[in-house]
Amino acid sequence: MQEGLTHVRNILNQRRHQKSASGREVMITVDNLKRLCIDHYFVEEIQSAMDVACMDLLHSDDLLDATLSFRLMREAGHDVSADDVLRKFTGDAGEFKLALSKDIRGLLSLHDMSHLSIGGEALLHKAKRFSSKHLASAIRHLEPGLARYVRQSLDHPYHLSLMQYKARHHLSYMQTLPNRDTAAMEELAAAEFQLNKLMHRKEMQEVTRWWVDLGLAQEIPEVRDQVLKWYMWSMTAIQGASFSRHRVEIAKIISLFVVVDDILDVIATTEELSLFTEAVKMWNTTVANSLPSCMRACYMALYTVTNEIADMVEKEHGLNPLNHLRKAWAVLFDGFMLERKWLLAIDQVPTAEEYLRNGVITSGVPLAFAHYFVLLGNNQSNEALSDDIHYVISCAAKIIRLWNDIVSAEDEPHKGLDGSYRDLYLMENPRCSLGDVEAHMRGLIACEWEELNRECFCRRTFSSSFTQACLNLARMTGVMYSYDKEHRLLILEEYTRMLLL
Repeated sequence: MQEGLTHVRNILNQRRHQKSASGREVMITVDNLKRLCIDHYFVEEIQSAMDVACMDLLHSDDLLDATLSFRLMREAGHDVSADDVLRKFTGDAGEFKLALSKDIRGLLSLHDMSHLSIGGEALLHKAKRFSSKHLASAIRHLEPGLARYVRQSLDHPYHLSLMQYKARHHLSYMQTLPNRDTAAMEELAAAEFQLNKLMHRKEMQEVTRWWVDLGLAQEIPEVRDQVLKWYMWSMTAIQGASFSRHRVEIAKIISLFVVVDDILDVIATTEELSLFTEAVKMWNTTVANSLPSCMRACYMALYTVTNEIADMVEKEHGLNPLNHLRKAWAVLFDGFMLERKWLLAIDQVPTAEEYLRNGVITSGVPLAFAHYFVLLGNNQSNEALSDDIHYVISCAAKIIRLWNDIVSAEDEPHKGLDGSYRDLYLMENPRCSLGDVEAHMRGLIACEWEELNRECFCRRTFSSSFTQACLNLARMTGVMYSYDKEHRLLILEEYTRMLLL
């Protein structure tokens, strides 16, 4: 591993300093490191390389050079204008020049760039339509390896997809290229991949042992017993060997959230839900004794795990976040109570916007990220995490909630009681068809992506680890809700086999 790191570092340094090496070669090397998920080993070298090459290429008349440098610079947080970069590739009418449709590598880069919109960038929307149309048309004329890569890029755009998933496809594509000089990078990526697989297997075993010992799946047959799936959320959102403990603890929180959700959906009466909510707010095991046995077992599990996380944070960072974590659970239960109120009140139907606002809470995303926030050692009194859920969290939550409603969560063994944005929007807009509503919902998802991009690339309110986890959670949505005609999650199955099994 160390030999591979040295070899790749030497290649990158040589290309930075070689007079014969073009800026494009340097940027493609940086891009390959990022796509193979090994860029974290070369942070300083990459920054130095970008300082030298990116600005020169940004104003290039070559489509690949200009769009690649723009994407790398925006991902790194630089203030770059999409219009300034793209205007030279459009004609008098503001449309992209047809001659660009023959430049497949340029179109692929344009397509990647088009998903980095931070709002109000009309040319990026045109770029997405133009590149998607001409890449799809070109597939049947391309050699098989490139055709597969283009199809994969269209189905799973780079920025919207999980980097680990894309890395395997990019590695396979690189290995088909003639006259390649990337063998050292490929070997390092393969070694990194195996190390991560071993680490994730160990984590999964730990989470599975905890889940089996907990016994909730046996005690409460109505709850979903899908601990591998819940760990996948944690595994993909939180990246890096140094965050192994964080992944395990967040997987526990996600599992308990699902148990709570299932109990309240299919078992609990309104009175029992009220008692459960009161017990959570009081945070006292004595109060929990009055709960039905299934709720009491669930309460004791969430009480124990949350207290353990608070103790862990206090030992590592000197601050005890228990009150902050208790509040996160209380807010979740209040959200469930509001859903039950809407369900039972014949004359009180929420608006679609009210439903979505509460759906952010009941998605469980704010709960999980409240725990992750303190595990990172952040002060829970941070003003950015006030009583209102910060938009970097709510964006990911809305994307998950809206996608869940679009596909109707057909992987779940029961029908939930929490309504549907689609149905409520149809009630407010009776002239709309189902297709119109879905288009509207996809538009909302696109807007949330732009807001999430703005936080990731421009504002940077939180640490990169926290923001990246929010981004990865949104990316995971496309894996969790990509059903085929038989309602199977083939991408999730492939992803699980690829990265874990």
